[in-house]
Amino acid sequence: MDERLQKVIAHWGIASRRQAEQLILEGRVRLNGAIASLGQKANPELDQIEVDGVLVEPINRPQFIYLLLHKPQGVVSTCQDPQHRTTVLDLLPAEWQSGQGIHPVGRLDADSTGALLLTNDGALTARLTHPRYHIPKTYQVWVQGHPPHSVLKHWQQGILLDDSLTLPARVTVMSHTLTQTLLEIVLWEGRNRQIRRTAEQLGYPVVHLHRTAIGSIDLNPLPSGQYRALTNLEVESLQAEAAMKSTESLAGIKEDSP
Repeated sequence: MDERLQKVIAHWGIASRRQAEQLILEGRVRLNGAIASLGQKANPELDQIEVDGVLVEPINRPQFIYLLLHKPQGVVSTCQDPQHRTTVLDLLPAEWQSGQGIHPVGRLDADSTGALLLTNDGALTARLTHPRYHIPKTYQVWVQGHPPHSVLKHWQQGILLDDSLTLPARVTVMSHTLTQTLLEIVLWEGRNRQIRRTAEQLGYPVVHLHRTAIGSIDLNPLPSGQYRALTNLEVESLQAEAAMKSTESLAGIKEDSP
């Protein structure tokens, strides 16, 4: 069956789909001896596909790896960084840093900390990051000031970002100091710097952002900078949660009060 070349490469665990597209654009992928172009289709059972001169065959693809990482502050959620900052792959064993196709599923800002998934399962990555599906992500967020109930309700119901409303969110006050408030926030979407931009727009800028859970997978008690393999049950749980449509996963959220 013919599929887009970047999808085939991702499904083989060589790279994420976005990385596969970049490999093709850089001329590092050949299809049946000719340099491939973005948008081409291939049948992995019939066509010869090479990446960086190495013939790729489904039977030789790396074993799927599923990891949960506690990302420290200052580490970037990419595989390579032109500014030579520490990446999430640098926190893994050397044998996993290249040739296995391991990549982050989504990202956390460099200044943010907490739960981040890493895998070489391109199909699962595509499903978890596709805007059609919504995996809940839980954050503990310190903001400057003390947002009142009206602001929290506005945040919960959605605000205008990039000319469209954000999806409903759960926003709960956990504690506070004289100058700051700790919020627990559950999101069902992942726009660029969404929490930070929302908090700034509402007048209560983020002091620190920490992701504590992805779906049903909890970060604790994993120490900062450490990782662990997901259990089979956790992988199955992610796959099941990714299959939920937004109308199912968001049911009833608008009725909740912060």
